[in-house]
Amino acid sequence: MNPMLIMFFQIVYTLLNIYFFMIIAYVLLSWIPEIRNSNFYAILHQIVDPYMRVFRGILVFGGMDFTPIIGLMILRFFLLFMNSFMQTL
Repeated sequence: MNPMLIMFFQIVYTLLNIYFFMIIAYVLLSWIPEIRNSNFYAILHQIVDPYMRVFRGILVFGGMDFTPIIGLMILRFFLLFMNSFMQTL
């Protein structure tokens, strides 16, 4: 297989993995009201929210939104699939 294509997949995989951990940070930081007003959280919100908005409101129980779990699971499954695919290259 073409080395450039392998490098492309590795870069995409790494970026998606970083994005996965950004979502986790976004969710954890959302529980701290003081941090929600920071510039760091605003930037994180702009990066993560477009993906999370797709799933928002699907799993809401008693005022708790469990939507990030769905988004994280789908992204993690995609990363596992991508990792398995890259192992075959």
